[in-house]
Amino acid sequence: MKYGEAIIEAFDIDKDLEIWPNPHKRDYLIKMTLPEFTCLCPRSGYPDFATFYLEYTPDEWVVELKAIKLYINSFRNRSISHENSANEIYEVLERKLKPKYMKLVADFNPRGNVHTVIEIDSSRFSR
Repeated sequence: MKYGEAIIEAFDIDKDLEIWPNPHKRDYLIKMTLPEFTCLCPRSGYPDFATFYLEYTPDEWVVELKAIKLYINSFRNRSISHENSANEIYEVLERKLKPKYMKLVADFNPRGNVHTVIEIDSSRFSR
């Protein structure tokens, strides 16, 4: 197993999703594009590919960039639906960061003539 594969396989959300204190008191928006999301279809086992767009206004915490990259990569061998992957990522980041605002868009590549986009926005949708 190559070193990257080993790191991704061993990724532990509780110890490896590193968050840092936000030293800034003003509100600002962090935007990330995560273009290499992959997971496996729970029905067929075929790979699904997506670009995730994350934006959030931090309160006390920000996510470290390498840590979120590894977290996103940890889905690559998991059998999980589009909806479940987007909601799991949103819920984990919401729980860990407790941001003032957060929006996650999961834009999955078309497969079988279906294009799925999942959007979760704290300003539009309540729990």
